[in-house]
Amino acid sequence: MRERRSGRDEPDDALAEVLTTVGELLRSRGERMTGPRRAVITILVARPGHVMAEDVVQAVGELDPTVHRASVYRTLETLTDLGVVQHVHIGHGTTAYHLVREQGPHLHAQCLGCGAVHDLPPDLLDAVAGRLSRQHDFVLHAGHVALSGTCRSCAASTA
Repeated sequence: MRERRSGRDEPDDALAEVLTTVGELLRSRGERMTGPRRAVITILVARPGHVMAEDVVQAVGELDPTVHRASVYRTLETLTDLGVVQHVHIGHGTTAYHLVREQGPHLHAQCLGCGAVHDLPPDLLDAVAGRLSRQHDFVLHAGHVALSGTCRSCAASTA
């Protein structure tokens, strides 16, 4: 799957920043930075963009073979609860994770042609969410799923 990437800090600086932030958040909850947590964060910093859960498991296994896959999934859940990581369901149930940094939590779109995942503004569906709430007493949680469609490149290649 192709990723649309933006400029990033140097990896070592970014890793130190994220580890510090997560360490502080964990301590505020009475928890600590563990080896599996450090390994997952290292992978997410090294692979900016939307990383499939299984790819995180595999990469953590290569980085530290002692980390069990269940620990990786628990860590991803913990990091999501802390607001440091956002998950998005793409395709047919596949879950991808990425660090929440400059942009904060946001929406996603996935191209049905090439599979690229694009970041969208967090307020893009505010009008839709408001209408659903008013007319149907329904609260929309659009940040956990990717809207599907066709990107400009794929649309141009089929025209």
